[in-house]
Amino acid sequence: MSSSVHESVHIGSGTQHGEFCVFGENVRIGNSCVIGHHVVVHPGTVVGDDVRIDDHAILGKTPMRSPVIAIPQGENLPALKIASRALVGTGATLYRGSIIGMDCLIADYASVREESTIGEYTIIGRGTVIENRVNVGRRCKVETGVFISAYSTIGDDCFIAPQVSATNDNFLGRTEERKKHFKGITIQNGGRIGANAILLPGLTVETDGVAAAGAVVTRNIPARKIVAGIPAKPLRDVPPEQLLQNQ
Repeated sequence: MSSSVHESVHIGSGTQHGEFCVFGENVRIGNSCVIGHHVVVHPGTVVGDDVRIDDHAILGKTPMRSPVIAIPQGENLPALKIASRALVGTGATLYRGSIIGMDCLIADYASVREESTIGEYTIIGRGTVIENRVNVGRRCKVETGVFISAYSTIGDDCFIAPQVSATNDNFLGRTEERKKHFKGITIQNGGRIGANAILLPGLTVETDGVAAAGAVVTRNIPARKIVAGIPAKPLRDVPPEQLLQNQ
């Protein structure tokens, strides 16, 4: 067997795919796409024009269900949608119910969980995990090895350096009460987070706020302020030339 293509699949003009691919029922793939070897495209997935999908990527995966998962999982999730000119790296996994914007790069081995949205021109780095029900804005850079927990919101033009962790459970998995209080982080437009910083649940990084590398952020970061340390404390103002309005 070379590839398995369901009879209902639509593949646009000029699109090429490699060996041992699987295209499920009612998949729609646009024009001039390049699809590598061993790619799995689950039923209903919609791919725009000029999209590149590298080897072993998995598109439109349905999430597994477990009785011990605390966060409710969506029912009857819509199909994954990937807009035109997106790039999907080797081994990346994109789930049902998510939307990948135009000109995005989802790097090798990254994961975007269900019901999440990635805005136009945004980069999701190698091995990064975007959990379920996360919104990432336009023109963001979420670098290698970042973890963004469920229910988080990231605005436009944000920068998140490698190995940042954003959390959503102040109860560390204990008590039923915690299920009422799950809350991810919010990073407003232009927010920047340094390498290996940790953001605790529910906090907000206001517009142009910055967390220094290695900071443990336990409180909101005011607009145009830099915080640093463990726990993070105000350090100084963001230099005017670095403000989003001056770019």
